[in-house]
Amino acid sequence: MTSNTIANGILKALGITIGILLVLYFLFKIQVVIIYIAIAAVVTLIGRPIIQFLKKRLKFKNTLAVIFTMFLMISLLVGLIALFIPLIEDQGEKLSLLNNEELQGKVEGLYDQITGYLSLDSESLKDSKIFSKVDFSLIPSFFSSLISGLGNFSMGLLSVLFISFFLLKDSQLLQDSVMILVPNTKEKRWARSFEKIKDLLSRYFVGLVFQILILFIIYTIALLIFRIDNAIVIAFLCALLNLIPYVGPMFSGVLMMLLCMISKLETDASGELINNFSDVILPNTIGVMVFFIIAQLIDNFLSQPLIFSNSVKSHPLEIFLVIIIWGILFGIIGMVVAIPSYTVLKVILKEFLSENKIVQSITKDL
Repeated sequence: MTSNTIANGILKALGITIGILLVLYFLFKIQVVIIYIAIAAVVTLIGRPIIQFLKKRLKFKNTLAVIFTMFLMISLLVGLIALFIPLIEDQGEKLSLLNNEELQGKVEGLYDQITGYLSLDSESLKDSKIFSKVDFSLIPSFFSSLISGLGNFSMGLLSVLFISFFLLKDSQLLQDSVMILVPNTKEKRWARSFEKIKDLLSRYFVGLVFQILILFIIYTIALLIFRIDNAIVIAFLCALLNLIPYVGPMFSGVLMMLLCMISKLETDASGELINNFSDVILPNTIGVMVFFIIAQLIDNFLSQPLIFSNSVKSHPLEIFLVIIIWGILFGIIGMVVAIPSYTVLKVILKEFLSENKIVQSITKDL
């Protein structure tokens, strides 16, 4: 091996490394656009069954079916925005979620009620200044960012809707863009993989929409029965948290319980609590949490098994391990995207490594 060959090899490796770094830097700089495309792809997968229904059953032309589907989705989105912006602002005022000091005062009042009900010594914990160590700004910051985000996402919304329209109108557009990078000898395999992936993920995301809708309805009914302020906002936020596997339901349960308790902490002009903890706050909170547990049982034993078995076609233990591993590697975002990404990986493995025993084992139901 001559020195020229070695030098050429080093230069080639260096060039490839620089090229990869430049591509990664470029992707990093346009990450917002990638997020828009990813969201539009999810919207497309959700809208796909509607378009197929309109075209096959109602004999709509493709463009008309896409326009009708987009109109339906935009109407739903506008309705949600019109409903939730005033309610979120009202939630911040009534539950003091945008006022650190008032929120801390209500939490301390709730603490006094609980310790009094359980006959515990509240002074010892007060002397320890435990509440001074709690960062009460987290909840106000969350709601403030949520409200400001709702008011400043018009550019992103228009971008997503624009991309979604053309992805729905030309269902092969994204696939054709990827096929440019695929060798001619493997185009058929990749085309079959794409169709299978679109079918499975479309079922999965539509299933998720129904899962959130079922939880939202049950939570709303429970909160309205017990006359909790701003029941719709609390129900929507807690249902949305369920998108985070395993961890989300625990967070939503704690959030719902805390908001239910705080919403009943009403005071008179002299600052005295109107509602007694044992007579009002505790029974209402227990009633709401009973509904919450029922909703979670329905979700765990009915909604999720139907979604996973009919869409991603994976065993519950398999799903559990994948979510845990993705969560360890990539955090909360990893847990959210674990099932879709694993489904894509399974389809590709089955298409290209179908003779492998391990692949055969994990893809036998696909």
